[in-house]
Order: sequence, then C-alpha cells, then structure tokens
Amino acid sequence: MAPVNTTLYLDHAATTPLRPEARDAMAPFLEAAFGNPSGIHAVSREAKAALEDGRERAAALLGAAHPLDVVFTGGGTESDNLGVAGPSLASGGGVVTSAVEHEAVLETAAFLGRLGKSVTVVGVDANGVVDPAEVASAVGPDTAVVSVMTANNETGVRQPIAAISAAAREARPGVLIHTDAVQAFVSEETTIGSLGADLVTLASHKFGGPKGVGLLHVRRDIHLEPVLHGGGQEIGRRSGTHNVAGIVGMVTAMEAAAKDRDRFRTDVLVARDTFEARLSAAAPEVIFTTPVEQRLIQHSHFRVPGVDAETLLIRLDGLGVAAAAGSACHSGAAEVSHVLLAMGLDQKAAGSSIRVSFGWTSRPGDGEAAAAAVVECVEALR
Repeated sequence: MAPVNTTLYLDHAATTPLRPEARDAMAPFLEAAFGNPSGIHAVSREAKAALEDGRERAAALLGAAHPLDVVFTGGGTESDNLGVAGPSLASGGGVVTSAVEHEAVLETAAFLGRLGKSVTVVGVDANGVVDPAEVASAVGPDTAVVSVMTANNETGVRQPIAAISAAAREARPGVLIHTDAVQAFVSEETTIGSLGADLVTLASHKFGGPKGVGLLHVRRDIHLEPVLHGGGQEIGRRSGTHNVAGIVGMVTAMEAAAKDRDRFRTDVLVARDTFEARLSAAAPEVIFTTPVEQRLIQHSHFRVPGVDAETLLIRLDGLGVAAAAGSACHSGAAEVSHVLLAMGLDQKAAGSSIRVSFGWTSRPGDGEAAAAAVVECVEALR
C-alpha cells in the first residue's frame, strides 16, 4: 500500500498517532509474553502481572480509591454502553442524558427506552452547554444514572460536570453519575475527584494509545449488569479475554499524556490560537461555533458561510491536510451533526461546519500552516 500523503494531521479528536513509548511497551506482549492472564502457568502469570500493574497505574492516574475500580474494556463505545446500561439494567431505573452526547451514550439510552426504562434527554444552550439545574429537574425517583460528557467530541465544549454531578445528587441522593471523558483526558485534569463522577469512560486511541482498548472507572460497590456475558473477567463486570498488549499500551500512553499536559497549554494552545487568529484575519466571514474560553485547547470548530464542509475537506485532503466535519465514530453515512442541530444551527449551517483538532504531535507552527491551507481552499471555492 502506498504511504498516505498527509503532511498536516488535524483530526486528533477522531484518533491519534500511537506514542512511541506505548508501542515499545506493547511489543513484548505481542511476542514472547503473549499469555492469557486467566491461566495459571508462567506465561499467563507474566501477562496477569502486566495486567494488574496496568490497572494500578491507571487507578493512580485517575485518583481511584482502589485499582479494582478500573474495568478494562474494548474501547470508549463499550465503556459508555456499560456505564449507562449497566446501572439501569441492574436497578431497573432510568437514564437522564443530554442531546449532545456521543452516539454510544444516546443509542444506549434509546435501547434502554425500548426496554421500557425511562429516558430523559435534556437540551443545551447555543454554545452546547448543559444547565446543571435542568439536569436536576429531569432527575426523578427512578433515575439510576445521569450521563453527561466532560467535553464534546465535535465542538470541544467543556461541560460543568462537577456542578452537574452535585445538582443531580441533590435532586436524588444516590443517583449515579457517568461521564464520557474521552476527549478531555489528553489536555485536562481528569480525576474522579475533579469530575465528581462515579463512572468515567476513557478510550486509549484518543491520547496516543492503541485502538480497541478503553476503560471504565466504576466503584466496586456499584452493581452493574454486564453488557458482555461470558467467562466473568474483570470481577464479572466485563467478560472476554484481556487485550494485555493494548492495556499496557493504553496505560503507558495515559502516563505520557498526563505528563504532556503542560506542553498542551503552550505548544498546542499556541497552534490553535494562531490558527484561529490567522483564519479570522484572512477570512473575516468565518464563524467559530463556540467561545474559545469554553472549549478544550485542542479543538477549533467553525464554518464558512456558503462553503460546503465536505467540499472544503476534500480540497484540504488534496493539500495533505486531514480535518473533519464532526464525529468519526458513526458508520460513515453522510448526515448532519445532531450536536450542532441541538445547539440551534440549521441544516445549512451545520452542513458547512468543520472541526480542526490538534494533538500530541502538533507544534506551534502547525496553526499558521493550517490556516494558510484553509484560506487557500476557501478562496478557491468562493
């Protein structure tokens, strides 16, 4: 296969390049240390030791009370399914969520609704922010879990998750709080204490780890109905043979990402701000979807009135620039973003919106290069 001709990767919100330290940490478990950690012989014991070491390291990074509060999964989608459906199916209670959640949460909530569980979806303001008071008013006596993401995967908007957690618990003491922190972890402090959540979803490939592995933080005293049934791994919470190499790579990437957050606040922030400043100066008609102070530092989301997003993306791709129109986690069918529609944008405005997302490989100069590419394409399309 010929190499991909991409000179500027601006789609870190979809997936990230594998960090070298994660690749190196994985290598032994793809070769000699290939054992199944559920076995009892020496090869399995080596894999088991790596698995539990990874669990302890992940728990420490999250500020978890105990390593067994970390459940390893097959990725963010599985973690969201378990974090939302698990408490609902275990207790028979319902779900409160928001209109801008990832499809993994919204589709799980819809599935629970088809099973007869109560499901309430609260709206957002024009910036895509959830009102804690509205969440609290939606919480009822049968609500099992509230699920609101830490930051949006399309716009990068941060949610007041700690305030949402507090408001929901005041409305119904004992209600469980789930948050999808997949986008936030790479640049924001992401601990159980800072989020105020009981269940937290992470996905490895969003911060430089391998694809196909994730985790769900869930306190050991919380009863979940598994969504995968089988051999009873992860203390019965998630059956299936462990992806030891993936878990080792994920935890190594987590540690690298946590250490790299200070650089995000310099290099990546400079790249993002330079991009937006240059783009605004060269194309004043550009509209940024949300205020910069409400967004993750790696996200830029904008639209150019009269310019179709897909056409712009194709032209950028021709210049070797990778960007996106929204979530990369659906089937690939062309459809307008449910996030932007929930924020009040019409079909035309939503269809002209672009997401540029920087990440751990980004450097300050990438912002100017990205703006130059977008401006060149916009001028050609005017």
